[in-house]
Amino acid sequence: MPLVKVEDVSKIYKTNGIPFPALNGISFSVEKGEFLSLAGPSGSGKTTMLNLIGCLDKPTEGSIFLDDKDISAGKSSELADIRRYNIGFIFQTFNLIPILTSFENVEFPLILKGDLSREERRTLVEEILEDVGLKDLMQRKPSQLSGGQQQRVAVARALVKKPKLILADEPTANLDSKNGEEVLELMRQMNEKSGATFIFSTHDRMVMDFACRLINLKDGKIESDEKRG
Repeated sequence: MPLVKVEDVSKIYKTNGIPFPALNGISFSVEKGEFLSLAGPSGSGKTTMLNLIGCLDKPTEGSIFLDDKDISAGKSSELADIRRYNIGFIFQTFNLIPILTSFENVEFPLILKGDLSREERRTLVEEILEDVGLKDLMQRKPSQLSGGQQQRVAVARALVKKPKLILADEPTANLDSKNGEEVLELMRQMNEKSGATFIFSTHDRMVMDFACRLINLKDGKIESDEKRG
């Protein structure tokens, strides 16, 4: 059973009453543990697709299933629970809380879950920060970290609650090529270690080259779907 199944999904936005189709009849599935990129130029629909899979939006038509549950039909409260427990997000702008330390930023999603003691949270946070190479910097705030280090904190924050699915929207867009490559290699290692499924949206060739599967989108449709080594 695939982790994600997208069935004939369309998404239409309206601007000043004029319909704008962002996705047009998309269908594909994602197996557990995949390391996949949705690629394409601006306006291709890749970020829209990521937002639909991440329960941040709903399709106009079609269905999306996460672990065989139809998330396209869920209520807002149900979708919030799915995001809280099953999905981790990594953003191009890092989206760290500036007044919190690295430790506190990573701990935050565990506090929102509300099912762990303070000591259990501390253990998980310290373990994941060590995994991403930042255990010695856990008391630093984002302003005291480089861009690459901030994105490592964001990766740790996404993974700390052990989600089934990690969604990364242009994760290298604000990094130089060296830091971008290091963060991608880190995510690939975490994919292999944790078994979490990674889906990226990107137009960065380096991200595409790291992917084990590449779905190219153009004008809201799948242009190609290629599995690699």
